[in-house]
Amino acid sequence: MRLNDLMKPLQYAAAPLSCSPRASVSAAAALHRDHHLRIHLRPTTPLSSSLSSVSLLSSLPPSRTSHFPPRWCRNMTRGSEGSQGSGNPPPSAAAYEEALDLLSSLITRRTRADASNKGDHFDLMFQYINMLELESEIEQLKVIHVAGTKGKGSTCAFTESILRCCGFRTGLFTSPHLMDVRERFRIDGVEISEEKFLKYFWWCWDRLQEKTDDNVPMPTYFRFLALLALKIFSAEQVDVAVLEVGLGGKFDATNVVQAPIVCGISSLGYDHMEILGNTLGEIAGEKAGIFKKRIPAYTVPQPEEAMSVLKDRASHLDVSLKVVSPLDPGLLKDQHLGLHGEHQYINAGLAIALAGAWIEKAGHKDGISLGHSTSLPQQFIEGLANASLQGRAQIVPDPFISLDDQNFNTGGLVFYLDGAHSPESMEMCARWFSHVVKEEETKCSDHLGEKSHDNGNSRQILLFNCMSVRDPQLLLPRLANTCAQHGVLFYKALFVPNQSQYNKLGSHASPPAEPQQVDLSWQLSLQRAWEKLLQSDRGLDSTRCSESSSVFSSLPLAINWLRENAQKNRSIRFQVLVTGSLHLVGDVLRLIRK
Repeated sequence: MRLNDLMKPLQYAAAPLSCSPRASVSAAAALHRDHHLRIHLRPTTPLSSSLSSVSLLSSLPPSRTSHFPPRWCRNMTRGSEGSQGSGNPPPSAAAYEEALDLLSSLITRRTRADASNKGDHFDLMFQYINMLELESEIEQLKVIHVAGTKGKGSTCAFTESILRCCGFRTGLFTSPHLMDVRERFRIDGVEISEEKFLKYFWWCWDRLQEKTDDNVPMPTYFRFLALLALKIFSAEQVDVAVLEVGLGGKFDATNVVQAPIVCGISSLGYDHMEILGNTLGEIAGEKAGIFKKRIPAYTVPQPEEAMSVLKDRASHLDVSLKVVSPLDPGLLKDQHLGLHGEHQYINAGLAIALAGAWIEKAGHKDGISLGHSTSLPQQFIEGLANASLQGRAQIVPDPFISLDDQNFNTGGLVFYLDGAHSPESMEMCARWFSHVVKEEETKCSDHLGEKSHDNGNSRQILLFNCMSVRDPQLLLPRLANTCAQHGVLFYKALFVPNQSQYNKLGSHASPPAEPQQVDLSWQLSLQRAWEKLLQSDRGLDSTRCSESSSVFSSLPLAINWLRENAQKNRSIRFQVLVTGSLHLVGDVLRLIRK
């Protein structure tokens, strides 16, 4: 096979709105590789549903020699390290997939980090930093570090957007990614290009491969990504690096940063209890692990048990911990937050405090008016309005089903995507979805010159999956009851396995060569929980309950079912809420955009 045969056409992803001359307007290049999923319609050999989360895959790294890619791939990648205008060819899909394969080899099963295993051997992170000779570079990074249960990703997105609109060169590290691992690394609001990703990937990989051994093995998946982020941000000379904690805080890979400018803790709740602990106090203790001696910190109103722990940890470290109120919508001057949902005002308030503290402590107050409780700097308003984060309160019309009338007439298929996966975030998701449904219903009625009548021209569908470590008896009632309180009842619920559990890491992975054998026992248990909920809350008999839900053996089958129904019923708008798992949200985005 000739090298040219491996090259794939480029598709350029649109850059986010640039708020200042210093913000990059170049688009990131993305390579597309078509694939479709073939699986049996009937479950045979069990496959643990917990594989839906890449963090819980159990995979032992292969031998050290197998980590190295073919020489042609490595040489070609090296050859593209120059500037975009150097005339070097873009990296091939094969080169990018090779890097993703190696990343996949680092995936291991998560274990609880505690004293018994020295924080899951957290001290190894400092040895990796030493191997990569990144100590001085990390010390020079001006970091904003954010932990939390709910809203930490949104808080980071708001914070980065504010500072970018203030004219600073920004780096943003978030997790998880939805479609492509490069989403985790953003420079000036744009995900890193494949060319630069490969350049920095091999820089880190080669040095770690050379220096690790049986006593100090290669870093695990998320730790490698955190190291890569620190290398990218230091090499790209960002003014500010906004780091979202992956899980917990105290033993999270991002906590290798010892001197951030400011720390933030978003809303706390019950999640990842198998890793972080069973009480809010234990969970808060893990999150407060990012506090550093005399480094200022901000948080939002918390449950008393959690707040008590945060204040205690802050006191021990002489940390000035301030509680931030939600943003007053009136301060936006008729603008709207770029991220939707009433809960985002909590995250926006925290982001304003973090951005303001960073500007003051980093000594960049020139031209930015801070400290006024009755107004916000215009740059802050622009940043809040232009913030974006995929998979959080995101609305995406299905491009394969055209709307009969773009002015809110009936008909069409629209996906409402939110990666909520805790009881508290489920309630917030339900409030957002209900509000949008009612708002669209009103607009449709106004357009037709009629009064709304029982929402008869729309049907709300739930497309759901969650990890098996989560309790559907806590998630589904919170979602359904909150929607019902706002007058929204689901016409049907669809339960599916995540597609990503059958694919390799990343968006360019090859499809499985043979049909996959699927265990749907978890999806069937979700369906039973849903039917039990309908029987108790709506008084439906078992026959009507069974008609109100379905289990599909794959996500593509569920999407096809939705499209077929939308095509057959062109007078009805199908509004599909996709929630329960960020991995599911990413899978849906990948399918409908392919």
